[in-house]
Amino acid sequence: MKTLVIGAGNMGLTYAEGMAQSAMLNRRNLMVFDKSADVIARLRDLDHFDVYESLEECLPQADMVFVAVKPYHCDDLFEEMKPMVNKEQIFVSLMAGVTIAKIQEGLQVKKVVRSMPNLPAQVGKGVTSYTESPEVSRVELLMVRNLLDTTGESIHVENENYIDASTGISGSGPAYVFYFMNSMLEAARKMGFSKNDSKVLVSQTFEGAVELFNQNDLSPDTWMDRVASKGGTTRAALDSMDDNNVKELIKEAAYAAFDRAVELGEDK
Repeated sequence: MKTLVIGAGNMGLTYAEGMAQSAMLNRRNLMVFDKSADVIARLRDLDHFDVYESLEECLPQADMVFVAVKPYHCDDLFEEMKPMVNKEQIFVSLMAGVTIAKIQEGLQVKKVVRSMPNLPAQVGKGVTSYTESPEVSRVELLMVRNLLDTTGESIHVENENYIDASTGISGSGPAYVFYFMNSMLEAARKMGFSKNDSKVLVSQTFEGAVELFNQNDLSPDTWMDRVASKGGTTRAALDSMDDNNVKELIKEAAYAAFDRAVELGEDK
């Protein structure tokens, strides 16, 4: 199975690097295309996959095509790709807000998988939600999932509404975590800790809390109760967050991202 990644930006390169380690593919079965001469030169130095600067040379060869360009480039890209595609190829979109119908119409193809990755894929800790058009077989979908899993974990969802919803949770979610971390870093610095000590205090706290959560079946509420004692320091912090409606504000932020993902899809 020959696989092509179109677009070697952050996300496209992340998936190409992950798939390069997959037992499903070998070097000669993984191709990467990009229009930038600088990017092409850098990728050829890596020597992890075959690199192309002409779609005519690689697209017709591919059995599976990962499309990892900015959504606003998709119309022009589809026009360029359309004469070179065939009905048996599987197209996996990593583009936010671009619907399956849009891809099918733009390329005149049927087999499309739409996915929503997130930034931690760059360190093998990503989560990618995905769904498919009816023409994608179970065997083909399993192959797609195995490749998506090279950057972390993947979750199959029933329809595209869940792709938009996962944008609000996992797609945009790392930024929410960084927002919270940044606030804690600023508080630590204000309390007198050095920049390095502040980073250690905050990063280890997040990493440790996530590890506790993953290794047990306890809910976040239960973990909060284990940390907080009546009248203690943690309870004072949690009460402050409750008084300031932080929980509802976080949920509203997630829904804002979800609503925007829906709007982007409608715009296209």
